[in-house]
Amino acid sequence: MSKKRKTWTPEEKSKIVLEVLREESTLVEISKKHGASQQLISRWKNEFISNMSSVFDKKQAGAEKLAKEHEEEKEILINKIGELTMDVDWLKKKQNQASEIKKKRK
Repeated sequence: MSKKRKTWTPEEKSKIVLEVLREESTLVEISKKHGASQQLISRWKNEFISNMSSVFDKKQAGAEKLAKEHEEEKEILINKIGELTMDVDWLKKKQNQASEIKKKRK
């Protein structure tokens, strides 16, 4: 049976990264303590450092939230368009079949 992958919440990731940044323990000790690989923790640390300034940028955070909402709305609308297109195609097919039946009866 395969081992289930551990998923980390953003809070857990941030605690681990802060532990690494404090440099009170080595990366090896921290990875053993939390059960995460050293490479994974290093990736989180690099991502954290590269995105640190965005924490204080309120405009960017609002823009990202708005962009995410628009993307979700776009997905919903695309799905609805697909459903409606299928409905129209089905109705056209049934209309053609009905008109053929009417022609045969005459």
